[in-house]
Order: sequence, then C-alpha cells, then structure tokens
Amino acid sequence: MTAQEIRNNYLDFFAGRGHKVIPRAPLVPYNDPTTLFTGSGMQPLIPYLLGENHPEGKRLTDSQTCLRAQDIEEVGDNRHTTFFEMLGNWSLGDYFKADEIPWLFEFLVDVVGLDPNKLYVTCYIGNNSFNIPKDTESAEIWQKLFVAKSVSADFADIGSEDNGYRRGIKKGERIFFYDGSKNWWSRNGREDTTPIGDPCGPDTEVFYEFENIEHNPKWGDKCHPNCDCGRFVEIANSVFMAYKRTTAGFEPLAKPNVDFGGGLERIAVAAINDPDVFKISLLAPIISKLEEISKKNYDSHTESMRVITDHLRAATFLAVDGVRPSNKEQGYVMRRLIRRAIRFAFELGIEQNFLPEIVPVIADIYQEDFPEVAASRSEVTEVLVKEEKVFRQTLRKGLNEFNKLAENKLTGADIFKLYDTYGFPVELSFEEAYKRSIEVDQTAKSDFEKLMEAQRSRSQTAAKGTFKGGLGGDSLQHKKYHTATHLMYQALRIVLGDHVVQRGSNITEERLRFDFSHPEKVTPEQLKQVEDIVNEQIKKDLKVSFKEYPTPEALAMGALGQFGDRYGDTVKVYKMIAENEEQPFSFEICGGPHVDHTAQLAEGNKAFKIIKEEASSAGVRRIKAVLA
Repeated sequence: MTAQEIRNNYLDFFAGRGHKVIPRAPLVPYNDPTTLFTGSGMQPLIPYLLGENHPEGKRLTDSQTCLRAQDIEEVGDNRHTTFFEMLGNWSLGDYFKADEIPWLFEFLVDVVGLDPNKLYVTCYIGNNSFNIPKDTESAEIWQKLFVAKSVSADFADIGSEDNGYRRGIKKGERIFFYDGSKNWWSRNGREDTTPIGDPCGPDTEVFYEFENIEHNPKWGDKCHPNCDCGRFVEIANSVFMAYKRTTAGFEPLAKPNVDFGGGLERIAVAAINDPDVFKISLLAPIISKLEEISKKNYDSHTESMRVITDHLRAATFLAVDGVRPSNKEQGYVMRRLIRRAIRFAFELGIEQNFLPEIVPVIADIYQEDFPEVAASRSEVTEVLVKEEKVFRQTLRKGLNEFNKLAENKLTGADIFKLYDTYGFPVELSFEEAYKRSIEVDQTAKSDFEKLMEAQRSRSQTAAKGTFKGGLGGDSLQHKKYHTATHLMYQALRIVLGDHVVQRGSNITEERLRFDFSHPEKVTPEQLKQVEDIVNEQIKKDLKVSFKEYPTPEALAMGALGQFGDRYGDTVKVYKMIAENEEQPFSFEICGGPHVDHTAQLAEGNKAFKIIKEEASSAGVRRIKAVLA
C-alpha cells in the first residue's frame, strides 16, 4: 500500500465511523505566538481539546502537514525529516479507549496489512505519588486484540528508559508499561511538570519492529520498544486526556478526549517493511529525479539525496502556504532549507539550476490529494527557482570572499565564516583549497566543528521557547490584540485596496504583528490613516460576536480569511458592528479569542499605534502595532 493509499484509506476508515474529515491547517499557525510552525497534528485542535465546540462536531479526522525546523541537522539518516504528515482522529468528549484502540488495531492490521507479530505496544505504568492508576484498561484491550490474531501478548513492567536497556524484552512479551517520561502526555511532559489547569493523561504507543536491524549497544545493553537504535519505530500514539492538573493534584475530566496521531511516513515504511523513509512513495520519485539529473546513485550518495529531497519538499509546502524566503522567522527557515539543498547538490555535481526539474515532481506527488498544491503550482515553482538563482549568485560572492581569506592559510574560522555568512559549502572550501594548492590549517576541520557546535547550542537555546507550541493566547490582553488585528486588517483594505490579503500574524501580550500582501512600502500618511480608522472603530464600541455558517455561504457573504487556509464544511465567522449600523466593519473567518466590545481596547486611555512597517518577504509587508 502506497503512502497516498494509506492516507486516503485512513480518512475513509474514520469517516465511516462517524468522523468528519477536516482540512489540514497551514504550516504557519494562525495567531499562535509560541511557535513558528505547526509541529504536530493536535496543535490546531488545542482550543477544542480545551473545551471549545468544534463546528464540525465531536468526531474529527485529518492528515495534518507538520514541520519541525529543529530537526534540520538530523536529516540525512533513514528516518528524520523536517516535513511530515500526521494522521489524526479525535474524540471531543465522545468515545474513549474501548473504541479507539480496536479501531487503531483494525486499521493497522486489517486495512494497511501490517503483521501483528511485528507490532509492540506501550502503556502508562501509573504514579502512586499523584494517585494516578496504572493503565491496565488499555493493556487488556490490546491483549485481547493480539490474542485474537494468535499473537502472544504478555505484559512487562519497564518503568524508565534506563530500566528498558538493562532488562530488555523477554519471550512472549508484547505490552510494556513505562513511566511518565514515555507514556504520559501533557504540554510540558511528565506528571510533575504538567501546568496547573491543563488537560493531560496517559497515552498508548504502537511500535513496529524491523527485525533486520541489529541492536546497537551504544544505546544501551539491551533493546526494548523505546530504544533509539532504530530496530523499533513508533508509528502511532493515542493520548487519553482523562485528567486536569490542579493545585491539589489531578482530577478526572467530566468529558475526556482522545487525541490520536500516527506518522504517515512511518506507517508507510512499516507497510513496505523497510526502515528507509526515503523509499516510500512520497519521497522515492524525488530521489529518482535526483539520480537522473546528477547521474549518481542513491546508494553511493545517500545522505546528500536525502537532505535535498526532504528540504525541497518542506520548502515547497511552505511556499504553498504563503511563506516566502527572507531573513526572518519562517522565511529564514525556508531560505535555509533551500540553500542547504543547493549546497548538498554540489556534492552530487549539480552546479546548474535544478529546482525547475525537482519542484514539479513534488507537486505531482501531492496535487491530487491537496488541491492547494495544484492551484499554486506555477507560483510556488517560480518562488523556489528565484531563490535558487539568488543563492547561486551568493555562492559566487562566497568564492570572492574565499579568495580574500585564503591568501595565506585557510583556517577553521575562515571556513565557518564562509559557511555561516555566505552559505559556502564546507566541502567546497576544502576542494577549492586543494585545487589552488592553498595551505589548510591542520586544526581547520576540528576548529570549524567547535564553532558549529557553539552555533547549534545557541540555536537550541533560542528554539526552546520558539518551537514548542503551546496552549497560550487566551488572556485578556491577547484577546484585545487579536481583536485589534481584525480592525487593522479591514482598515488596511480600506486605505490600500482589496488586494491586501493576510499572509500571517503573531500576537503576544505586548504587541500584534501582521503580514499582508502589498507590493510597496506603506507611506507614513497611509499608516496614519490606518491608525485613525482603527481608533475610530474602537471609540464606536463595536459589538463583537460570532456565528457558524456553511463555508460557501460565509465566503459568498464576503467573509475574509487568511491566505493558505482551507476550511471544512462549516466555519466560525466573527462580526464587529456598531449598534446603529447595518453593515459590519469587520466580517472575518476566525477561531478566536476576542473581546466582546471594541471599547475594551481603549481601557486605561490607550489607543492603537503602529510602531513599525517593514518588508517581510517579496510582495509581503509587515506591521507591528501596540495599544498604548
């Protein structure tokens, strides 16, 4: 079964069990200040897992595209990718373990066709200090399912990961109990770090065993399901949000939720029984095209082809969702992905523009299942090809800088500067030095690695609060800025024209940031007009309310949306209207949160003020504003 077939069969499977198929959310989260990208399948569903009613009901399913930029340095092995899809199904206070686990088992074994003898399961061992019981209910359901397939399924208490490496797996064991570091879900991990007020609960995970992979002792003495050696790969995870953290401990939720996530690519590698994710149907055609262009073989140039394939797939979907290469935030990550791909292409001997041949292959893979890929195909290709041309010019500048730095001897610091500032491939520095008989410092390579490691440490430190995602954004101040964003959006369209379309936003406790399509710098006079319009609407004390509409009806009524968003059959539309006026000032598709009246934005004698206007990327401007 191909990955495309797995995705479509999964959605059909859960649609047949009362789930509404909802569209994927864009890779750039809407009004989430805690993360640059949608990094998990559940992230867009957080408001509904917290109790808000979803317009499509209590049973939902989707395939959510995700991007984790912190994994960029890991790409090159057989399983890491920055871009991936998460198959998801959710119960919002409806069904629970007795339905979820049998459905998951049926899908993996009977629909996808995985051998149940290669599946292993983990469950939560409990925590006496918090009076949270062992999840024997899930384990017993799993055991019955395995036994029905004539598969032995004994229980084993593991506890910590270290215990797993010491103990290993005994014959007949199939269901393993781990502690909160492995089988407890909360926003911050273990039970004791779960934030007060948050939903949380045990999870049960499914692992697939690749029997042809020998355990690597560097990870520990013995192998076990949570081992990192690659023999076992997690393919699915059902979270049972059954509790709420309180100051006194944990209390049961009145209506617990189910949050399931299954990695499409990982299920696909299990389906072909090959641990190399780059051999699945979503990635193999890109590899084949690289072999054709480079006249090189995947087996002998594995890492380079993997990096190029992953990075260009991720960059393509970022472009589909409206991101453009730049030196800031999402645009910077996109630029880095493209440029890393081009650098690795040098290792394949590809020195000419090759993205015009690769991007269409990626579009072909996805356009049937994601119509937005087909709709933006030519524009996306143009964006990525333009960036390639710019970078190849940058490489030429790097060569000029190389000439200056390498007049006497090439050092590790020189190589790092060329790499970090000019994107000049490390290997190219050594090759150029060899070609020109330039002396290379004996410690150049180790000095370069030390500088790179220091940079990674800085990046990881900075990323801790940037990529984690979160449940924030519902304070009164956040609601005020969210409401102000709606007012400013409409004011910009009044002042600049209807071509203004939202390209992204980011809201914190201190300010709002708004990206929008516009071909030139907004003049000071125009910014003042926008400010005046927004403050006028604040003084009018517009009433803020929402109503759910069928999507075609909402769009036909003129409701504004965000570029790159796809909607289900029903959407929530927020209206801001003055008491004696017939037409709303703002009418926009949005999930919230907002204040009830715009006059709340002026509390404390505050007014709306634009503090900065700048370019975000080509054809996209960015405004930052405050209530002060």
